[in-house]
Amino acid sequence: MATKAKNLVIVESPAKAKTLATFLGDDYEIKSSFGHIRDLPKKKTGVDVEKNFEPTYEISVGKENVAAELRKAAKGREVWLASDEDREGEAIAWHVCILLGLDPAKTKRIVFHEITKSAITEAVAKPRTVDMKLVDAQQARRILDRLVGYELSPVLWKKVRTGLSAGRVQSVAVRLIVEREREIKAFKASSKFEIVGQFEAKGQQFSAKLPEKLSDQEGAKAWLESAKPATYKVASVDEKPGSRSPGAPFTTSALQQEAARRLGYSVRQTMVLAQRLYENGHITYMRTDSPILSDLAVNAAKDYILKNFGDKYLEARQFKAKGSSAQEAHEAIRPTNLNKLSTGDDKAQQRLYELIWQRTLASQMAPASVLKTDLKVAISTREEQLVASGEVLTFDGYLRVYGGGKDDKLLPKVAVGDELQLVEMLATETYDRAQARYSEASLVRKLEELGIGRPSTYAPTIGVIQDRGYVEKKDVEGEVVKTAQLVLKGGTITEDQLDTTIGADRSKLIPTDLAGIVTDFLIKYFPPIMDYEFTARVEEELDDIAEGKLKWQQALKEFYDQFHPLIDIGEKASRQEATQARELGKDPKTGEPIIVRFARFGPVLQLGPSPDPKDKDAPKPHFAPMPAGVSQDEVTLEQALPMFDLPRTVGKTEDGEEILASIGRFGPYVQVGKVYVSLKEQEPLTVTEAEARVLIAEKKKQIAEREIADFGKLKVLNGRYGPYVTDGKKNAKIPKDTDPKSLDEKAAQKLLDDAPDKPRRFRRRTVK
Repeated sequence: MATKAKNLVIVESPAKAKTLATFLGDDYEIKSSFGHIRDLPKKKTGVDVEKNFEPTYEISVGKENVAAELRKAAKGREVWLASDEDREGEAIAWHVCILLGLDPAKTKRIVFHEITKSAITEAVAKPRTVDMKLVDAQQARRILDRLVGYELSPVLWKKVRTGLSAGRVQSVAVRLIVEREREIKAFKASSKFEIVGQFEAKGQQFSAKLPEKLSDQEGAKAWLESAKPATYKVASVDEKPGSRSPGAPFTTSALQQEAARRLGYSVRQTMVLAQRLYENGHITYMRTDSPILSDLAVNAAKDYILKNFGDKYLEARQFKAKGSSAQEAHEAIRPTNLNKLSTGDDKAQQRLYELIWQRTLASQMAPASVLKTDLKVAISTREEQLVASGEVLTFDGYLRVYGGGKDDKLLPKVAVGDELQLVEMLATETYDRAQARYSEASLVRKLEELGIGRPSTYAPTIGVIQDRGYVEKKDVEGEVVKTAQLVLKGGTITEDQLDTTIGADRSKLIPTDLAGIVTDFLIKYFPPIMDYEFTARVEEELDDIAEGKLKWQQALKEFYDQFHPLIDIGEKASRQEATQARELGKDPKTGEPIIVRFARFGPVLQLGPSPDPKDKDAPKPHFAPMPAGVSQDEVTLEQALPMFDLPRTVGKTEDGEEILASIGRFGPYVQVGKVYVSLKEQEPLTVTEAEARVLIAEKKKQIAEREIADFGKLKVLNGRYGPYVTDGKKNAKIPKDTDPKSLDEKAAQKLLDDAPDKPRRFRRRTVK
């Protein structure tokens, strides 16, 4: 019979427990708390404001069995707390102490920045106790966000829509996106003409352009006319060396941004992958705002560079952090073993690991050297000069590891006074652009720049604003416009028109109508919550708490004294004002007002005034969907009127079933009975019977191919990963050696009964 281990080590995740087990001996048993074991109550505030913001904690929902198991395992043993080295990890350790009846000032607490043999051995040799300053900072954030959420969200439920939330950091993030979108919509694009000449010298062609753009087509044409008889010479050649230096090792936000740029990963995906790499011992802790590397890591990088590239590639350095934060671990994200070039459980993890490996090594390598050349072209008939720039990489330096450098742009070897042959001169109409929409990565950069949030908050914040319908990540197709192009070639000017797309964007964060409505309401009635500087100042105060410079109750009182009185003011706002209801005009048929307002599932059109709730006999208004692709603040009376003709009878199927067309929550569609088909290219007001019949026939064919057997509530279907049985709530895969068409209802039900229930996943709560 195995001897019971003398020590119990408690971590926050099963994956971390599994990795730790490979380094600790038989004297240590490792258990997981599956994230936070205790939290504020789910269905009530759990904070007594009158008693100096005293919190009430309880075992988290679904964690009762985990708590019981930890209590049982801790009896008669020395307990070691080994949760992550940040505020959340410290709070988890403290809550475990309280759960087990341990004294936080005496219980052993071990922290490590990486899960390696040496780091674990060192941590066990030098345990500390729970740092209550970090616990207080986490409690302050949790309580503050709970007070905001539980007091402010009900105001939004009454005034805008049930179920809304208004987190402290998420609301500011949404405001940034809303304001940027409004700037873009208000932007009036203007066009100018860019002059670019294509020249030939020494058998090599190159382009040079006029530094200033011309305001209109007439001016561009006149410019080309003056250039018809011109000759061209080299006015100057300026060569000078330059360099490109490597970036710092990754902080959390830098990793999120670079993984988005190079790998196309979302912020949430990056953090999930990094968490797995950390828990499996491959990288150091992934929540940090420090670019500093340990001496051990710097020396390992030196050894690798000298061995594989030579001393001319080595330039060891340390990077300075932008600011100090007691919350975060004090080292950059790096591999735990630089000699391991690639690792990870899947391709996605491997790609992220390789990015971290490359960035870490590159940070200790020499800058790349380039030779920059600026060449100016003199025009005999004009005073202006055209400019050409070239750049040649003369030493690759860190780019040998961390590529992505610019391609060489060679210019011909010419001297001042050399004549140049004009191949052609183009005057092309170009449009200026508004500021770019936020991507997930650029939003992280902006939040970091404003001092809002911390490394642990960026991913959940960006996730929650999408999950709750404030923001959508999608492509914007843009608008195709005709642009003019004038070409001077062989002494003749020709004019042409090109199709140019302006305003297109890919994978950007776009606010919904709901985002604009909630943002405007919060800015008007809760200005501190939406103020960038105020929100950043709160983060600084949380840092002060973590450093012992400020008491957490004092910080909460100062915040709450400003925030709480605003609740009563917000309660007095009218629902009409909050939902930004506005009259578009009168219906020409009835004379009734047509109103656009925000309803339960988004903006709607309303014909007729809203009735007095006390008058049960008052006529009810008629409602219509919004035109596709039009926002609440853009819709006009002319666009609204046809919407009241929906749903529209398009015609009938060959079987005589009625075909309807309309617009729903998920866009325009045609419908026959219970079969709905989304319209991609057609409009519900103009789609023809023939077009609708084709779409419906294709949809019915898809449904028939997907359905193998229908036993009523129980169905056998073809799925993405093969055939399966479902009752709508639970699925069961059909074994490969079983023909799904041979299943009767009894056999299908047995497969479903025998299938394991989907395991409930416990996730560590991250404060938003």
